[in-house]
Amino acid sequence: MTAELNFLEVWIPEQMQPGTLFLLEQAGELGKAENPYWAVLACPACGSLGLITRQQCAGLEAMICGSETCSAEYYLSSESIRYRQPN
Repeated sequence: MTAELNFLEVWIPEQMQPGTLFLLEQAGELGKAENPYWAVLACPACGSLGLITRQQCAGLEAMICGSETCSAEYYLSSESIRYRQPN
């Protein structure tokens, strides 16, 4: 299952709807040097905001929503969001 990935040009948290990505202006300056934080993504299922790393942004690592009420698992693929299939 996939969902559309939306991009936000200017940081306006109120406009972060589920599946919206905002690339950080100082991407790469926070987090671990080998895999720094690169963007903010609103969970495609519940809309909770979370920092994502460069590898997650490139689609190399999956993400799990950090909300207490959501456990969506997904990864980025081109300009879409793909949900992880249950095993």
